[in-house]
Amino acid sequence: MILSGRHSQSLAAELAELLDELLAPVAFDRFPDGEVMASIGDVTPTSTDRAIVVASTPTSDAHLELLQLQDAAREAGFDDVVTVLPYMGYARQDRAFNPGEPVSARAVARAISTGADRVLTIDPHEEDVCDFFEPTATSVSAAGRLAEPLPDDLADPLFLSPDAGAIDLAETVQETAGTGAIDYFEKTRHSGTEVEISPSDASVEGRDVVVVDDIIATGSTMSEAVEILHERGANRVFVTCVHPLLAENAVTKLSRAGVDAIYGTDTIERPHSAVSAAPAIADALEEQF
Repeated sequence: MILSGRHSQSLAAELAELLDELLAPVAFDRFPDGEVMASIGDVTPTSTDRAIVVASTPTSDAHLELLQLQDAAREAGFDDVVTVLPYMGYARQDRAFNPGEPVSARAVARAISTGADRVLTIDPHEEDVCDFFEPTATSVSAAGRLAEPLPDDLADPLFLSPDAGAIDLAETVQETAGTGAIDYFEKTRHSGTEVEISPSDASVEGRDVVVVDDIIATGSTMSEAVEILHERGANRVFVTCVHPLLAENAVTKLSRAGVDAIYGTDTIERPHSAVSAAPAIADALEEQF
């Protein structure tokens, strides 16, 4: 049975269809004092049923709702609880960057682990966050799905990652598309909000460029990259990401920079979620069971 978090309802429904699983009647409420409540209604599992909690956690409330859904599954009698984190909030705080700071990814992973027998997470910002779970979480890639919405008439395409750390994502999209070259920008992070990027040596003049990243948050770094690409004579620029957080005015920044289209998956459900990560999740779950 699939239990959907508040922010993953379309993805959970797609996954339930692919796996031929029932979709639990999940409800969300908030008490007058602000506390949240996620419940699954009157559900009676059979001896062979498993509970698959599918819940992205882009907010602090979403983390609490996930913990409640896991506990509700246990309360209902499910012996096997699998948690799927399409998008794991706090994952970028994977170490203490300054003295006295917490490792937030470790803190939330420990909390989630108490209610799950297994955890799957989709394209985490750093693979090492999987080690914070007990047992170790399984990382699943949905990056290949980003090739699907790209135009069929790409002109001598270049698949470009914003830094060397995301080059594997660009390679995955390029391999799935079956055409084009690969390169990356040099990116130097000075703080949580200040990032400096410099272009690589790859020629982009007259070419279509597909920029690939794991997550777009504020869009500041990505919009700067798009502007640089147009300054260097790129034809069309498409921005793709697994996790389209697109906070605040990110879409406006990218549009002003001259992006031709933004494509993301539904790990975070946004208007730009052009493809679903459900097939990648379904394949990973079927391999495990």
